[in-house]
Amino acid sequence: MMTKRRWLPLASAIAGVMLVCGCATDGQAIRTEPPKVATLKAALADANVALRAGQGDKAQALLKEAAVNYPADKAPWLQLAQIKFDRASYGEAIINAQEALRRDPVDTLANSIVAVSGLRVSTRALADLSAQNNLSGSLRNEARELAKLLRTTLGEDVLVPTVAPPPVRPKAAPASRIKGAAKNQSNSNEPFGGLK
Repeated sequence: MMTKRRWLPLASAIAGVMLVCGCATDGQAIRTEPPKVATLKAALADANVALRAGQGDKAQALLKEAAVNYPADKAPWLQLAQIKFDRASYGEAIINAQEALRRDPVDTLANSIVAVSGLRVSTRALADLSAQNNLSGSLRNEARELAKLLRTTLGEDVLVPTVAPPPVRPKAAPASRIKGAAKNQSNSNEPFGGLK
């Protein structure tokens, strides 16, 4: 018969072996796979789907993630710039378009977003200054030079055409008066006799 003194070390050894065996698994249960990075094409498609579904914030998050996962590609930045431009967030549109231009300096869409966004910000600022009567001196001259450059570039004499009011039509005479005039006209040699 084993004594307690001999049993205790043996029980401790068995418990230790069981503990080590319990932890020595292949780790499948606790190991997690790193998240799969979506392909750029799939990320852009998912962003488009989210945008069409009215989930602009989700679309932007997907595009920002794609920009991080594919830092050398201009496509996520270009799409972000277009979203910001469409939402009239011109400052952010310019920043995102410039990121696209860092990756492709001759991209026409990115250059267009920068140019038009800048013009819209400038137009708004000039309108505000003009409304406050603070457009004077060198700022006024600079605005004139910019307008001249824009007219030359666009090939237009006027940048913002004025809308002519519709032509004023004379009021139509009541039908009874017209009939009476026609009746009098047929009985007389004077063509304007019915109008007297």
